[in-house]
Amino acid sequence: MSTKSIRVGLLAYGAIGFEHNIAVQNTNGLILSAVCDTKPERLVAARELAPDFVGFSDATEMLDSGLLDLVVISTPPNSHFFWAKESLQRGIHVVLEKPMALTADECDELIKLASLKNLLLVVYQNRRFDADFVTMRSLISSGVIGEVYQLDTFVGGYSRPCDYWHSDAVVSGGAIFDWGSHFIDQILNLISDDVAHVSGQNHKRVWTHATNADHAQVTITFATGKQATFVHSDLAAARKPKFYVLGTLGAIVADWNPAAEPAVADLPAILTLHSQDSTSTIVQLEKLDEYQFHKSIVDYLTTGAPMSVTALQSRNVVAIMQAAEESARNNAMPVSPRIRLVSGANSASEVLR
Repeated sequence: MSTKSIRVGLLAYGAIGFEHNIAVQNTNGLILSAVCDTKPERLVAARELAPDFVGFSDATEMLDSGLLDLVVISTPPNSHFFWAKESLQRGIHVVLEKPMALTADECDELIKLASLKNLLLVVYQNRRFDADFVTMRSLISSGVIGEVYQLDTFVGGYSRPCDYWHSDAVVSGGAIFDWGSHFIDQILNLISDDVAHVSGQNHKRVWTHATNADHAQVTITFATGKQATFVHSDLAAARKPKFYVLGTLGAIVADWNPAAEPAVADLPAILTLHSQDSTSTIVQLEKLDEYQFHKSIVDYLTTGAPMSVTALQSRNVVAIMQAAEESARNNAMPVSPRIRLVSGANSASEVLR
């Protein structure tokens, strides 16, 4: 692309649309040119940050307007595939919210289309840039706890799920797809070994108003014997740590910050490094540059610099979640997910092999 600002459109403007709006305003090389939402009050809210965009209530009209170089799709998950395909077919670069789609086949189709048209297709894996996760990844990379062989993740508590699409399995893909889009991506970012098989279990026991599982667990077994688990629960009267990492030389525990109660996911976890001699140390979190993901979009589109998040990575997260749901329907019997190898190419031209 030229050195002109990349014109961004936001498709749906809820809480995450607001987050993207702030990032666009603070990222050199991006300019907000259009916002689409069916609720007029949301367009009003968007103008509080950026008054000069063109507002739309019809998504197709926005995509056909000629105002966009890139669209950020923040619609519910069961529409991600449709709107991403519509955008790519029009020659528009695509940033998708999590999950990429609800099936690996849909992800594959989008990746092939983006490659054919030489367009960016990438998922906003924002939890890759959380201070607690980045700090934990640095500790693991340093070798201070040796080789990681067990990684457990958890989110939730004991509370009534919301009544929005997040709790509707048809729309969200289910409880595994909701927070799993974050945590399973983090797991695969920490353990790069081949995946042997996946098992999943869903419990529906208390919250009858919602169709998502009340408690969901995914276990990933790697070909090397390493294991990782993800649990999302609305029935956990006692929370597990956010991260519990065992290595051959030590361990890392990330405890939920009670200062954010009850919305503990809103603050970084408290990291403690445990050594072989039973001593422990609270770890200072790394200070991160803001809006790294959005800055990497500009770098990729203007200079071709590779992005740390790629479409194939997010596609493989979907494949694992899809396998976990299949396993859960068969009482946690293991399923081998359809993982695709990452070619090492950048987001717009990755090749499935």
